[in-house]
Amino acid sequence: MRIENKPGYDRKLQRGKRIQITVNQKSIFAYEGELLSTILHCEGIRVLQRKHRNGKASGIYCGMGICYECLVKVNGVPSIRACQTQVVEGMVISTDIVEQS
Repeated sequence: MRIENKPGYDRKLQRGKRIQITVNQKSIFAYEGELLSTILHCEGIRVLQRKHRNGKASGIYCGMGICYECLVKVNGVPSIRACQTQVVEGMVISTDIVEQS
C-alpha cells in the first residue's frame, strides 16, 4: 500500500520520479530514492529468504544494514541488503521466497 497523502499533514509528499522495477518476475512501480525494503514491504513481501541451517523465515529486521536478514538478489547479484539499496529504473529483484502468503 502506498501512502499518497497523510491526513493532517498540509504539505504534499515529496517523491522521486515514478519508475518500473521487477520483483519476483512481477512488474511494479516505485519511486527513485526509495529503499528496496520499502518497496518489498509495500508489496506485502515480508519473507525474503529462509535460513540455511533451520529453514526459518528471514526478512526486514534491523532496517539499518547490521543484521543481514534482508538479503535479496538484485540484477543477478546475490546477497544485496534491501534496507541499504535504493531502487533504480529497470532493476530486477528476486527473493528466495517467490510464493508469498
